Order: sequence, then structure tokens, then C-alpha cells
Amino acid sequence: MSIDNYAKKSDIGVKILTAGRSSLYFAMRFMDTALCAFEYRANEGNHYAGTDGNIIYYAPDYLMDIYEQEVRLVNRLYLHMTLHCIYRHLFRIGKRNKRLWNLACDIAVESVIDGLDYSCLKMRLPALRDVFYRRVKDACKILTCDLIYDYLDKGTIEEQELAELEREFLVDDHEYWYHSDNNKKSRSQNEQKWENISRKMQTSMETVEKGAGNENQSLYQSVEVENRERYDYREFLRRFAVYREEIQLDPDDFDYNIYTYGLSHYGNMPLIEPMEQREIKKIQDFVIAIDTSFSCSEEQVKSFLEETCRILFTSESFFQKVNIRVLQCDNRVQKDDRLENAAQMEDYINHLAIKGRGGTDFRPVFEYVGGLLENGEFSNLKGLIYFTDGRGEYPQKMPPYETAFVFLKEDYTDAGVPTWAIKLEI
Repeated sequence: MSIDNYAKKSDIGVKILTAGRSSLYFAMRFMDTALCAFEYRANEGNHYAGTDGNIIYYAPDYLMDIYEQEVRLVNRLYLHMTLHCIYRHLFRIGKRNKRLWNLACDIAVESVIDGLDYSCLKMRLPALRDVFYRRVKDACKILTCDLIYDYLDKGTIEEQELAELEREFLVDDHEYWYHSDNNKKSRSQNEQKWENISRKMQTSMETVEKGAGNENQSLYQSVEVENRERYDYREFLRRFAVYREEIQLDPDDFDYNIYTYGLSHYGNMPLIEPMEQREIKKIQDFVIAIDTSFSCSEEQVKSFLEETCRILFTSESFFQKVNIRVLQCDNRVQKDDRLENAAQMEDYINHLAIKGRGGTDFRPVFEYVGGLLENGEFSNLKGLIYFTDGRGEYPQKMPPYETAFVFLKEDYTDAGVPTWAIKLEI
């Protein structure tokens, strides 16, 4: 191909992408910053189009082909790549299976686009998609890439069906996610840019474009989920620690009396003896509340306790003797167990018996803990974590200790969580 001909095709490709961006902008003004966040660059070696979060790389022939076939395909392609960035799919593969992650991200994005009621995007829903969406929604209340990935990773889908799904949901080239930017600092800046854009978009849907969140429920809900704060559970638990002396050698401190005695009697030979007590910041008093209503399964509760136990007792977060109260509650406190060490916690998990299965009301736990505090059951209670699916009556008054409502992954509702409480997903 001549240089002039390639330049003309490249210019046409830019015009096609610009037209697609304009169509999306007029339909969804709350996405203005996101849609305008890209540069365009032709790449004849590519068979599709893809982005690294900064540049949309495109094959001119591919864009011209889908434009001639159906203009809405261009609009959907542009929105598909933009949503990948808004959800930060590019930066979150971690140790996941690359093939399944790519597919899960495509399914998550296409499910949102298929749910939008705009003429510039609306197309007939293929039977394969319709059937698969119904199947996944039986297992995942919200079709996020994380939950879809977990569903695919269970190994229940045969290779033939997996290949069919890849062909059905293939829209863009994800290779730019992995090879275009090896600079960690630049990649981090790129991720931060899209997090800011995503939060701005959510705010716009809630305020300036008021009502957009209701009209685009699947889009708003997915953006809201992705923008939730993600805490490191280990770091989070350290917030509940207190300082206390514990008997163990402290190599960073020593007895100055013995030190000076050695200098005065032996000249240049100080005597150093490590202190036998060391001031350490660990967790001493702690409350774990478990939602035992019908909405939380015994398997989920056990998984949560195992994860919490693993982090706490393998990272030496607790003092040798502690005061952990594990409360089971549906619409009233059903059971109160006191645990003092890792062995008791392990035995509790192994012989876990859920009591309750009524409606959900979070208030009785806080009233009960208030009574324990008045009776001197805690010497220094710093916090309470409440494992739940989020559906229930929340207390309005802030307690004198930090509180976190802990949810399993993104499959929860948190609309009623008080502003003074932490929302944490694990």
C-alpha cells in the first residue's frame, strides 16, 4: 500500500472514530470526559482496534468495514473500549487466567451496552447472549468482571462453549493492555487517571445529569460497584490495634543502667541486655458480628471467618491472650461466643452452627455490645466488623468504636450503610 493511500485510510479511520464519539456524547453527556480521553493512532498490523487507556489503536480497514456494515457497530466498539477503561479492566488482571479474564471483561462490558436503551447502540440481542446472561445472573446478581470471572473459572463450561463465547463477545484487541506500557509509574498514572474519570462520571450521573443513573441502571450500578473503596483486609484490621507491653525480647531497646555500668568499669566495653518487655501494637478486644438471616449462607459465613482467622493469627495481629466476641444475629442476638486464642477460633469454625435464619436487623448487635461495654466486658474495644449482605435496618447513632460492614465480593446491597461506618469487601 502506498504511503498516500495509507494516510488517507488513517484519516478516514479518525473521522469514523470521531463520529462514533460524537454519537455517544449526544446520547450520554455524563461520559464526556471519558469519551474524549483518547488519542487515535492507526496500526495496520492490528486486525481490530484496542486501547491502552491513552491511545486507541485501530486498523483502518477494520473500521471502514464495520462502518459500512452498521454504524452502530462503531459506536458500540468505542463505548466497549471506553468502559474497559472506566472499570479499570486493563490494570487488574493480577494472577488471573488471561484468557478467562479477557472474556469476563468483554462479557461484563457487553452486558451493560446491551442493556442501554439508546438508538445509536441498540441492536438485536443474539440468542447465545440472551441465554448466557440469564445463566450468569442466576449466580451473580451484578454482572461485574470479577464475578463473571469466578463463574467462568469454576470449570463448568466446556471448551467448545468457551470458544463460542469468545467469538460472540470479541469486540476489541486486549493485547495493548499487557504490552503497550511496561513503565510502572506511567501505568499507575494511567490507572489513576481513569479512576478519577470514573468517579467524575458517577458524580455526573447523580447530580448534573440527574436521573441518568435511573435511566441507565446497569451502567450506573456497575460504575458504582467498581468505584467502591477496596481495602487491604490485613491493613484494615490493624486499625483496631492498641499499644500494650508484652513479654518478649526487644532487640531495639536495652537497659541503660547496665550499659553505663559496663562503660564505667570496663572502659570501652558497654554491657547490653535487651529489654524483656516490649511495647507492641496489636489487637486485644474485638467484636465479630455475623448476619445469620436467610440471605447469608453457612458457607459464606465460614469462608469469611476462615479468611479473618487466617489473616489475624498468621500475621501476629493479636496479643497472646485476647477477647474476641463472635455474635450471631438475625433480628436479635442469637449467640455470643468468647474466644481467647487461635485454637479456640479454629475449633469454633470447624464446629460452626448457624443460629437464627429470621429477618435482618443490625441494631440489636450494637445495643448488645453497648451493654457489654457498660458491664466492663472489654478493656479497650477499638472496633467491630459485621459480615452481611447489606440488607437490613441500620443503627443511626455512631458507636464509640470503629465499625465496618464487610461484604463478600461485589454481590451485595449497601444503600443503607450509615456514613460513619466503613464499607469493606473481601
